[in-house]
Amino acid sequence: MAVVAVLVFVAAYILIATERVPKMVTALAGAGVILGLGVASAEEAFYSHETGVDWDVIFLLLGMMIIVGVLRRTGVFEYVAIWAAKRAKGSPFRVMVLLVLITAVASSLLDNVTTVLLIAPVTLLVCDRLAVRPGPFLIAEVLASNIGGAATLIGDPPNIIIASRSGLTFNDFLLNMAPIAALSIAVLIAMLPLLFRGAFEGDPDRVADVMALNEREAITNRRLLIICGVVLAAVFVGFVGHAAFHIEPSVVALLGAGILVLVSRSEPRDFMPSVEWETLLFFAGLFIMVGALVKTGVIGRLAEGAARATDGDPLTATMLILFVSALLSGVVDNIPYTAAMSPIVLQLTEGIADPVQAEALWWSLAIGADFGGNLTAIGASANVVVLGIAMRSGSPITFWEFTRKGAIVTTVTILLAAPYLWLRYFVLAS
Repeated sequence: MAVVAVLVFVAAYILIATERVPKMVTALAGAGVILGLGVASAEEAFYSHETGVDWDVIFLLLGMMIIVGVLRRTGVFEYVAIWAAKRAKGSPFRVMVLLVLITAVASSLLDNVTTVLLIAPVTLLVCDRLAVRPGPFLIAEVLASNIGGAATLIGDPPNIIIASRSGLTFNDFLLNMAPIAALSIAVLIAMLPLLFRGAFEGDPDRVADVMALNEREAITNRRLLIICGVVLAAVFVGFVGHAAFHIEPSVVALLGAGILVLVSRSEPRDFMPSVEWETLLFFAGLFIMVGALVKTGVIGRLAEGAARATDGDPLTATMLILFVSALLSGVVDNIPYTAAMSPIVLQLTEGIADPVQAEALWWSLAIGADFGGNLTAIGASANVVVLGIAMRSGSPITFWEFTRKGAIVTTVTILLAAPYLWLRYFVLAS
């Protein structure tokens, strides 16, 4: 069964990478083969927390897509687009830098999927105003989102999984992950001109038109904007305090969406077009295929093999976990990978006497999984969401267009992280 799971996943991955078949069709077909051949049962695919569809992710996305759909009616995205373009003096490069910074900071406060759902509509609007292709801007933002989200416990889903296994707190993540995330964002900004050469040539006439606009006139429904602001603030509080409230982020998002639709008296036609159904179905199929790899022990054996190769040395273990996590998180979604790897890391830490060095293993897993999510177009949930938005907007981003940029950024940020981990936990801490 393990061989079948691997063959199905590899075949699906090749089809997704070559884009010969729509990725949603590929993912659902792969999931169908897994279920049809009995590699996974319906119960394991739909009801198991370890090997099934991660409904928390699905419903978190659905709830936030509905909220964004209602929010779009206020004109606030147009407002932010004009504001950003004017603050950047109409320069496409400065617009990209501004949007990257906004995305990185927002991703540390909200989860990165929610952030890209909120930022992507703004990006599409500002690029339309400046007559530049939105693809490079969207790619830069999702790269910043995965890096910025690494800074806090709630920013990236893998961090939440690691915290539940390790007992690390919000402040632990902030103190240990925020410095390398901030450094990596600074390096990403420095790399933008090289990564996206030729993407900053706007129409001078369009720039003049944008500078003459009054962003306040873009707000079409102030009452609805206030309602959306209150609901979004409540949703944010729910995200930050979900552990204390014992409410999952997916439930928070659905509650926020339901309350917003009810209070704003929105009709389904007002928000349903904003729901990325193809993205949600793609995730469902992908989770089933990756769940089959988890169930048959493929991911676990890979992780255990990497762990045995460390031979009990904390520094070797830290570096191996970092690089293996970055590689595997780019091939499979970093959420199921982190879930499979966490028990292995926990077992390794129990054999390390120095608590600081033992903790370094958790930070290497978090950095590898979070930064490694940038490696390919399906490495992280935010990547898939942005590609779906780009496709629906009429400006598709190909698998390889994203992966070429993401691989470079992942390589550079992981190479930055390696000396950071060595210096902080093995040199300065000794």
